[in-house]
Amino acid sequence: MAKVRDRAMAIVELLAANAGGMLLIDIADTLDIPRSATHRVLADLKEAAYVRQDGEGERYLLTAKLITLAATFLAGAGVTDLVQPVLDRLAEATQELVRLAAISGGQLLWVARSQGSRQGLRYDPSDGTVIKLSVTSVGHAWLACLTDEQALEKVARQGFTHEGHGPGAPRSIDELLASIRHARTRGYATITETNEAGTSALSTAIVSPRSTQPIGMLNIAGPTVRLSSERMDKIAPLMQAASRELADVCASSPLFRNGVHVEPGLARPAAA
Repeated sequence: MAKVRDRAMAIVELLAANAGGMLLIDIADTLDIPRSATHRVLADLKEAAYVRQDGEGERYLLTAKLITLAATFLAGAGVTDLVQPVLDRLAEATQELVRLAAISGGQLLWVARSQGSRQGLRYDPSDGTVIKLSVTSVGHAWLACLTDEQALEKVARQGFTHEGHGPGAPRSIDELLASIRHARTRGYATITETNEAGTSALSTAIVSPRSTQPIGMLNIAGPTVRLSSERMDKIAPLMQAASRELADVCASSPLFRNGVHVEPGLARPAAA
């Protein structure tokens, strides 16, 4: 059962993952919160304008207030003015989706994106709240910055499984370690139909020039029919150059600096 102080955030996060809204009974049952308590928290969130009810008054949905708050914070953290232009240039050069993830609170969080695809076939996922380390290129790129032991500890905390993911998802710890070590050697990670079928991605670490530790991840993703292994290797230098350009900006931003717990790991990734 969610703790009292965590109930409001748990409800907000659940509604964020269910944009179509949810019934009170489903919210309560999903979070294992008494329905009376769920109703009280929802009433408070509604009064504060974070939550609204649909026209029939049955389903609860998030309002745009959180988006406004996020936009204000991202602007203040330098993402809008300083980071976004770098992402836009990389997206234009690669004609693919470019995303930026911050390392915060011991996890990866998507914070910015730029869609560069101008073709009919484009990869444009909804950025969820959980980035699965074992099956994503950003996850592999981050794990490559750690020792094998630290990487496996993080994966174990999150849970290791290939079920529900793409056909290329690592089916064993040995397969996962091989991918992490390969990323560590060349300075960037690539995946093909690992997180989901039909998609490929590559990622590299954004390394703080002050600590030589990773503070974020830069990602390029798209349909596998365009992002072959050969093409990913070809555009990797563009991604790595952009990550170096972002390093100073991100290192000085509170979004990447505050609340980040960097575990002692390996030195700066090769070629990153």
